[in-house]
Amino acid sequence: MRHVTVTIPAAHGVDWKGLGYLVSIASVFFLGAVAWPKDNPPGWYYPALIFGMLTSILGMGFRYMAHRAMQREVRSAEAEAEANKR
Repeated sequence: MRHVTVTIPAAHGVDWKGLGYLVSIASVFFLGAVAWPKDNPPGWYYPALIFGMLTSILGMGFRYMAHRAMQREVRSAEAEAEANKR
């Protein structure tokens, strides 16, 4: 049996998955700030709600980008391993 070492190139640049988690964490704080009902909401109430929603969506987008990048790396490593078999 032949052993072939498969290496996956280290990602350089933005860590989209990590950034996605940080943005999602920030969104929790913004959405939590408006979670408690208020009789007369302050001026920051609706902007914080909208900002929280946008940062949550942005965080999900970053995680999706990280997922897609990981899929490409796996496919590339598999193709390289297959090419080295021959």
